[in-house]
Amino acid sequence: MAIRTYSDDPILGIDLGTTNSCAAIIDEAGKVQLIPYKDGSFTIPSVYAVNDRGIELIGQEAKRQWQLNPRNTIYAAKRLIGRSSTDEVVTAMKDTVAYRMMADDNGDDDVIIECADRYCRPADVSAQILNKIRTVASDYLQKPIHRAVVTVPAYFNDRQRQTVKDAGLQIDLDIVRIINEPTSAALAYGLNKSFNGNVLVYDMGGGTFDVSVIEVREGNVFEVKATGGDIFLGGLDFDNALIRSVLCDFVEKHAIDLAEDPVAMQRIRDMAERVKIDLSSRDSAMFNIPFVALDASGMPLNIELNLTRDWLNELVSPLIDHSLEIVERVLTDSGLRPNEIDEVLLIGGQTRMPLIQERIVKMFGRQPSKGINPDEAVAIGAALYGQTLESDSPVKLQLLDVIPMGIGIERADGRMQVIFPRNSATPNAKAMTATTSRNNQETLCMRIYQGESPTAQENELLGEFLFSGISPAPAGKAQVELTFHINIEGILSMSALDLSSGKRMETSVKIKGS
Repeated sequence: MAIRTYSDDPILGIDLGTTNSCAAIIDEAGKVQLIPYKDGSFTIPSVYAVNDRGIELIGQEAKRQWQLNPRNTIYAAKRLIGRSSTDEVVTAMKDTVAYRMMADDNGDDDVIIECADRYCRPADVSAQILNKIRTVASDYLQKPIHRAVVTVPAYFNDRQRQTVKDAGLQIDLDIVRIINEPTSAALAYGLNKSFNGNVLVYDMGGGTFDVSVIEVREGNVFEVKATGGDIFLGGLDFDNALIRSVLCDFVEKHAIDLAEDPVAMQRIRDMAERVKIDLSSRDSAMFNIPFVALDASGMPLNIELNLTRDWLNELVSPLIDHSLEIVERVLTDSGLRPNEIDEVLLIGGQTRMPLIQERIVKMFGRQPSKGINPDEAVAIGAALYGQTLESDSPVKLQLLDVIPMGIGIERADGRMQVIFPRNSATPNAKAMTATTSRNNQETLCMRIYQGESPTAQENELLGEFLFSGISPAPAGKAQVELTFHINIEGILSMSALDLSSGKRMETSVKIKGS
C-alpha cells in the first residue's frame, strides 16, 4: 500500500507509549507546542475499547469505562507489537490482562486480540491510537496532519519497528521517521543548547525500559554509543507486583481468588496504580476497595490494607536491580565509567519513584537532571527532530544511532552467524558471499534473526528471504553476493547479486508477522 506525501503539512512528534501517549509540534515561531487533550492534559491514555453498543472508544473515553468493561478494553498493546501468539511476552500478558489473545488462523501464528466479537492485531490498535492523536492535534491546530515522527523503545527489534510503520500506513499517516525514545529525550535536552558531553538516558515508562549512552558534541551532533533494555519491564510490572501481593493476602484471609473476576481485577489494578503513585510522595497509603466480593453467606468483603513506601520498595527492588544491571552492561558497551557520564536523564513516569532516583544517585554520584519533563520529553524530541527533516529548516542535526541487538542469519548447523553486532551504527551496510548446496540450485533461502543467543532459533525470527534466479551451476560453485542494509530507523532490507551473470536477483521477502 502506497501512502500519499504531504510535504507542506507540519510534522507531528508522537510518543506512542504503552500506557499514555503524547504529541508535540514546532510552531511557525519555532517554539515547541505540546498538544493538549480536551481535559487540558498533554497525555492521551493508550487504551482502545468497544462498548456494549458496539461503539469504538479511544483514549480517556476508553479508560473511563475500563472497570465495567474489562474484557473489551485493550491496553498495553504496544507490548504485543510484532509478536507471535507463542511468544513468552504474550504468554505472560495473558495472566495479567482481561482481554483475550489467540493465534491468527492464517498460519503465521501472529497474536490476535478479541474485542467485543471483533478480532484485531496489535498494529490495528496502535493505528487507532495514532489516529486519535492525529485527530486531537489536527483539531487543536486547525490544520490537517499527515506526517509524523514516531518514537519507539530503543530495544524494539526490526519486526516491531516495521509493524509501527505499517500502523501508520493503515491510517494514511506518513511516518517520515522512527526514532528511539532515549535518543528523542536527549534531543529535547541538548538540541540547540551549549551542552557538550556524555548523557545517559534511563527511560522507564509504563511497559518498556531503555537505557542509552549518548555523546552530544558541538554542532548538534548526537552519537549513540550504546543502548540496551527490556521490552517487558515498566510501570505495569511494578503494578503487577503489588497486585500479586494483594491477591495473595485476600486468598489467605478469605480463601477467594479474585483473579478469576475480571471486574474485581480491574478495580484492583486501578487502585494499585493509584497507591503506587501516592507512595512516591507519601510514606503510607490505604489500599481500600469496598464490596470486592461476597463470602459464602453472601456478605460483602472489602480489601483494606495500609501499605508503606518501605514495603513497596522491598517488593519491587528486584525490578530496579534488573534495570541497573542493564545500565551496567550498556556502560560497559559504551566504554565509559559512571564518573564519565556528565548528565543522567530520567524519562518515563515510573522514574518518579523515589527509590529509582536514590539508586541512580548511588550509582552515578550525582542527582539526575531536572531540566526536562519525564512525560513530555520524548514527544518534544520527536517534534524537534521532525523540524530538522524539513528542507528549509534552520536547525541542522547529525544523529548517529545504533541497533539494540545483533542481526544475523541461521547457519546450517543452527548457529547464528552475526552480520551486525549489537550497537552497530545506523545507517549501515554489509556484504557477504553465499553459495548453493545442490547442483543447479536456482533459489537461495535465508532465515534472518535478531538477538544475542549464539543459537539462531533462540533469537527473534525477523523473516525468511528467498532469492530466485541463480545461474545453474554445480553445488558450491555459484557465487551470490548478499547485501544487508539497515536504514537510519534501524529497519533491515536485503539485496542479492549473481556474481557469475552480474544480474540482480528477484527477492521474495516473507517478514514474520506481515
